[in-house]
Amino acid sequence: MQAVPGWCRIHTMNSQACRAVLLAINAKYTHSSLAVWLIAGGVAKYARLPHDVKVVEGTINEPMETVAGRVIEHAPDVVGISTYIWNAGMLPELLALLRQRLPGVIIVLGGPEASHNAGYWLAHGADHVLCGEGERSFAALLDGVACPCDNDYIDPYTDEYFAALNGRMAYLETSRGCPFHCAFCLSGGTGVRFFPLETVKKQIDRLSISGTKTIKLVDRTFNCNPERAYEIFEYVINLDTPCRFHFEVAADLFDARTLALLATAPPGRIQMEAGLQSFFKPALSAVCRQTDLDKAEASIRTIIKGGNIHMHVDLIAGLPYETLPAIMDSFDRAYALGAHNLQLGFLKLLHGTPLRQQAKVLGIIYKKEPPYEIISSPWLSQDDIQALKQTENALQRTHNKGRFLPLLERAIPASKLRPFEFFHALGKAAPNHGLSLEVYTRQVNDFVQSLLN
Repeated sequence: MQAVPGWCRIHTMNSQACRAVLLAINAKYTHSSLAVWLIAGGVAKYARLPHDVKVVEGTINEPMETVAGRVIEHAPDVVGISTYIWNAGMLPELLALLRQRLPGVIIVLGGPEASHNAGYWLAHGADHVLCGEGERSFAALLDGVACPCDNDYIDPYTDEYFAALNGRMAYLETSRGCPFHCAFCLSGGTGVRFFPLETVKKQIDRLSISGTKTIKLVDRTFNCNPERAYEIFEYVINLDTPCRFHFEVAADLFDARTLALLATAPPGRIQMEAGLQSFFKPALSAVCRQTDLDKAEASIRTIIKGGNIHMHVDLIAGLPYETLPAIMDSFDRAYALGAHNLQLGFLKLLHGTPLRQQAKVLGIIYKKEPPYEIISSPWLSQDDIQALKQTENALQRTHNKGRFLPLLERAIPASKLRPFEFFHALGKAAPNHGLSLEVYTRQVNDFVQSLLN
């Protein structure tokens, strides 16, 4: 963990306890933040002085004046903000408001967006940027002392957390890090630290009666330890709760025993997201992605066939060496799996990732503002990206929304088009930018009729 710079300033101030606000700016109101509560728990556990810490949450859809107002009403000495690609775009405005309305306030940024781009944020209003895990380092910063680099486990689920959750989506971390080395991901190659299993089960119990409908596990590859994953799956399956549990998994790591267990889950209890990213092996090799594609495909088919688990499958467009025809092949193969949700995402060149460091050499051009999405590459032109965007638009507003499914099931084979070709053509014919569902439904029906007549 590292704090840069200005350590002496907070050290001078903190000969006594201070008032601090931890601010989370979520993508949606239905989301909650786990990070700020972990940091608050770290202050409670590690700080030597009795600092007064408040957690404040907002969303990117609110005016920054409103969010700033929630912070200002606590009159803090220190404001800590959790930064991500979804909220980074509005942070300069927020920091300026805090500087104006809270003279002398100390602003501390942490999280993946700030940790890997510290220089930018220090030049745009931050006093400190905390790099790495923050449970211990933020507490040390408030105390004005240097901190050790190790973290014990922090339980974020206080009474205050549950009061603030108020039925929104809850997040649960049962492990931290990832054993794999994907070049587009910040978690790659960090190793995995598993949290105490009995503690995890107790947290599942508490979250399951909190009023939330969905508990999303944030483990980067939940089933990287198959035996541990089996035990948690078994616990969740046998729980008496209406909650849905969302897991991010590597489908090729499932064994027959786990697949048999998953088949016994109550319908709706488990939701899975399997990141295939691509079926084009040169692209996967270029980003150090290790996947047994045939095994992953077989496992996903088995899970879907069981009819009790909602399955998401993810693809990434824009990986090195994957041309539009190769992406079309990946799309068609993924669509044929029959997943309930097929996400066609676009490569993002995140600060701190190996792929961003290689982007210039590879010839990948990307947006300089968050979320740093690909614009073009030697393998994908801007026109290709536009075609993919049109396809993603149609896919998201029909299949992924659970709309027109019987129509799609009949129309795609009858049209003699490949699935990618069908959704691309639909995306061009019915862009659906701000249309009502009634108007869009007419456009979809007209499009299908034009194909079949």
